[in-house]
Amino acid sequence: MDFKLRSDIVDVQEIAVDRSIRILAKLEKIYGRGRWRKLKGIAMVELPDGSVARAELHWYEAHGMGRKDMKIKRLVD
Repeated sequence: MDFKLRSDIVDVQEIAVDRSIRILAKLEKIYGRGRWRKLKGIAMVELPDGSVARAELHWYEAHGMGRKDMKIKRLVD
């Protein structure tokens, strides 16, 4: 994660669950078994150059494991 969250994530939507996640085997190997979900949402982020922008974020999450592999999908106006 090469950015910092500067606000809460809003408009969270579930994209995929369990077997419909392409990298499920990788997630289970690295972090362990669980009910994995791929989620997306909007938040203010601070980029490496110090600027702050609104961005669409994607990440994986399982109960008790928190957010994993968070990335910026695109910047939003």
